[in-house]
Amino acid sequence: MRHRVREGNRAAFAQLYEEFARAVYNHALRLTGDWSSAEEIMSETFLTAWRTRARVREDGGSLLPWLLGIATHKADNARRAQRRRQLFLARQPRPRAEEDFAPRTAGRIDDARRLRAVQAALGRLRRQEREVLALCVWSGLDYQQTAEALDIPVGTVRSRLSRARKKLARLAAEAQDAARETSEPHAARGEMTSAAALAALPVREELT
Repeated sequence: MRHRVREGNRAAFAQLYEEFARAVYNHALRLTGDWSSAEEIMSETFLTAWRTRARVREDGGSLLPWLLGIATHKADNARRAQRRRQLFLARQPRPRAEEDFAPRTAGRIDDARRLRAVQAALGRLRRQEREVLALCVWSGLDYQQTAEALDIPVGTVRSRLSRARKKLARLAAEAQDAARETSEPHAARGEMTSAAALAALPVREELT
């Protein structure tokens, strides 16, 4: 597969897309919290992969770490662009809200609420910690593959992941304490449970 990708074999790229497009999309969605941005990042990732195929090494295993590394950089750029758009929109007059009663939107609203809760927890981490957590915990890469995706040493992956887990555990505890002290017992619950769940998820050990 690696040799065929390097050579620009279109059938190999089609196979690559079929096998990993969903994983790339999910990774981008977790990092950006936006469905449309995730779709754009997925498309840009495979376009960049095609353009930079000559950089793929002949030896190695799955090409997923390479693709997720590209997607991580694309997501970082998208997050910065999204923040600029939000700052611009915040300065504009708010349009009149129109409530949508369509039952088919209920599931998407729930999904969006959960995604926002996770994003709130991840937003308290540094970018480097957030990226390592997303690759190791959500995308299922081991330490070595994550190091390959981000082009950093394995030891750095371990230290960043450890810091991310400790921060999330602390955030969950702080949110739980804050909820107990308020008159609203469910305050910050979404962020608390998301942070706790992320901190507790297992990580694959590096391949030997």
